[in-house]
Amino acid sequence: MNDINILFDYNGHLPECPTWCEQSQSLYWTDILEKQIHRYDVLTKKHTVLHFSEEVGSFALRESDGFICAMRTGIYLTDPAGQLDKKICDNPNNPALARFNDGGVDQFGRFYAGTYWSPKDFNGALLCRVDAQLNTKVIHADILGANGLAFSPDKQWMYTTDTPNRVMYRTPLNELGDAGTREIFKQFAPDYGRPDGAAMDIEGCYWVAMFNGSKVIRISPNGEILAEYPLPVKNPTMVCFGGSDMKTLFITSGRENMSASERAASPLSGCIFTLKTAVGGMIKPRFKEA
Repeated sequence: MNDINILFDYNGHLPECPTWCEQSQSLYWTDILEKQIHRYDVLTKKHTVLHFSEEVGSFALRESDGFICAMRTGIYLTDPAGQLDKKICDNPNNPALARFNDGGVDQFGRFYAGTYWSPKDFNGALLCRVDAQLNTKVIHADILGANGLAFSPDKQWMYTTDTPNRVMYRTPLNELGDAGTREIFKQFAPDYGRPDGAAMDIEGCYWVAMFNGSKVIRISPNGEILAEYPLPVKNPTMVCFGGSDMKTLFITSGRENMSASERAASPLSGCIFTLKTAVGGMIKPRFKEA
């Protein structure tokens, strides 16, 4: 059950935000530094690319079709071809210093997106939420690099990570999206890797890509590391569940800032991998608009 395979012949720069579309049996993802959203149909093997004018840190599918995209300068609604329909808000950070990064949708249809503070001189990044009326609210404002967004099956908890600070949090949420007191759920040692993008399975376990750690791990609701899955690359970036039975884990990886010698030593960096799992994953909700 632990065989790691390459999805198809593709090698990106900074692939992130893998998103499974159960309706079309397709995988979407963004290549942040190439300013693209990709789509790969696993049935027809067709690969298409949408191009944008700036980095798309994260996105989600809309119930009304198209995407909600967290880009460098702000959060936008687009049509299915990636054409901008509406700007929801400006980037609450200084866009010259912090681009949007990880994001996703909770079970009630609200979109969350966090930023990454590039100077790394203090915890200057944030996490914000967009509701059905397109109102934006900052939820957290004391992180360095927002990542790891996932929601528990019981709809009680939001999980996040702060990648540079190697910490995993959980925050209680109610149906209105109001956040309770955030708590540290797990702290990782420097030599173990940094927790990056994540996904939740139907048993409430948290699967997270360990950047600079060459692995994906599965963590129980009690914080116990249940399993480790080694990868042939140093920097996995994010995971999501998909496939006809939701038992395929898709794993993106990156080659950002790697030297020529590092790329030669790790030629699969930037590929997308698959892992068959014994337990199914949760379907990513779509963004709901009023």
